[in-house]
Amino acid sequence: MGSTDKKLHVVFLPYLAPGHMIPMLNIARLFATAHGVHATIITTTLNAQRFKPTIFSTLNNNITLQTLPFPSTEAGLPEGCENLIDTPNPETTIKIFRAINMLEPQIKTLIHQNRPDCIFSDVLFPWTSDVAAELNIPRLAFSGSGFFNLSLAHAVESYRPQEGVDSDNVQFVVPNLPDRVMLTRSQLPDIVKSETKFSEFFEKLKAAERKSFGMVVNSFYGLESGYADYYRKAMGIKAWHVGPVELFKICEDYKDERGDKECVERHRCLGWLDSKRESSVLYVCFGSLTRFSKAQLMELGCALEDCCCCFIWVVPKELKLGGEEVEEGGEWWLPEGFEERMEESGKGMIIKGWAPQVLILEHPGIGGFLTHCGWNSILEGVAAGLPLITWPIMADQFYNEKLVTQVLKFGVMVGNEDWKIWATEETTLIGRNKIGMAMRRVMGGGDEAEEMKNIAKKLGELAKKAVEEGGSSYNDLNTLIQDIKMCSRFGGLAVRLRPKNLKSAIRSPNWRIGENQSATVRSSSRIRPKCGGSVRFGRFWRIGISPTHP
Repeated sequence: MGSTDKKLHVVFLPYLAPGHMIPMLNIARLFATAHGVHATIITTTLNAQRFKPTIFSTLNNNITLQTLPFPSTEAGLPEGCENLIDTPNPETTIKIFRAINMLEPQIKTLIHQNRPDCIFSDVLFPWTSDVAAELNIPRLAFSGSGFFNLSLAHAVESYRPQEGVDSDNVQFVVPNLPDRVMLTRSQLPDIVKSETKFSEFFEKLKAAERKSFGMVVNSFYGLESGYADYYRKAMGIKAWHVGPVELFKICEDYKDERGDKECVERHRCLGWLDSKRESSVLYVCFGSLTRFSKAQLMELGCALEDCCCCFIWVVPKELKLGGEEVEEGGEWWLPEGFEERMEESGKGMIIKGWAPQVLILEHPGIGGFLTHCGWNSILEGVAAGLPLITWPIMADQFYNEKLVTQVLKFGVMVGNEDWKIWATEETTLIGRNKIGMAMRRVMGGGDEAEEMKNIAKKLGELAKKAVEEGGSSYNDLNTLIQDIKMCSRFGGLAVRLRPKNLKSAIRSPNWRIGENQSATVRSSSRIRPKCGGSVRFGRFWRIGISPTHP
């Protein structure tokens, strides 16, 4: 077939938020460097500048970067605001969402011009499923979360267990999952509890997911095997686990280049850790989007000062609270004299900006991780073999918390119960005593802490084995590449048939390929009920395939 003679070409379309971009760019690097795929990454100008030195440090000619101007003016945004990390308040976030939606026509044009063999799209671009159908190529959906979150979300939506309780704070069991998982209504996303302005958009996401060739997840089978199996069965689509992508050798070599490393005193941070005892430091970071109130930051600061261990606390470089800019040097959100006392005693370090998180977590001085439960952060904590303290705020974070605390049991909750759609919204105040109690359970020693550390260590070992040759993620990545190649080789029919069915169809004695590169399916009971007639492959067009074929 003609398409087997050329290099496989995949277009990658990451969403404009750090938690979505970083893992997808690492996957693009894996495709290009380890598998010889031509990877084209489409993004905006400033987002490209953020990661261009990192992605091209591989010196690999297989990676192409195509940029688009971001419609800041049209969306009412200031210049330079092109990523959700740049949002100080809900109003700005809404404008960035709108601006990203404005990019759709330009991105569609670029994809058509590229004529790729596959579109590798973030789930938040549901319209890419239609573009893939127009081009008769597969669309792979990339989820920035794990199989547990996808499975839990599906079960909650399908069975509506939250309707069986009469209070937002009463726990209920989510039915038909591999494990007993308990939630409260207050921990559910708003779109699950009631109709919101985002409900229509999420219906589009689900429809696009069902139409996709499959879902790619940055996870590994040993972490959530039951939920990988549950998701595949419940959704009826293919799914591949290819993580933790950061642990693949190709990506691991560049882990210190993640983020804006010019804004981080990397050597000072790691040097400070070198002076600490093994497992004696708590790492505290709430991701790039979380914004706490002044009162909550004060409580957290007091808890850290009073806690039984040393700490590294990462805060945004330019802290904005509820849209209010903090004046230069005006750390009024900290207890008075806090930084000076921590520096003099050597107890704590504050990093303002983007920290080299992976390097910090891997340092032997770190003994625990206080996290917002973003999926990337959880994976990084798992890869480092660390017990977690969970403090979810929004998005999939409460679901992820249940995996850590109820299923795998290598972490404890701080105790936040209120899901918020905006990280800047005022949340229920968590007091210093409650925070300190969670810190002591993980960092203070004792049987419970030791058990969590043992579980975390075993998970870390499984994560590393998953990406080694013969590991579950290593094998699934190879399978994913082969599945895309199968689609490229056999065109439209392959997109509609699951690869294993396609292979058996091709092996069937009723399958013929003539000199004109046509293929005819006769009365084969295997596939006749779903498709029939002749299929021409050379230019990915087909005759006689039922439009209702899955």
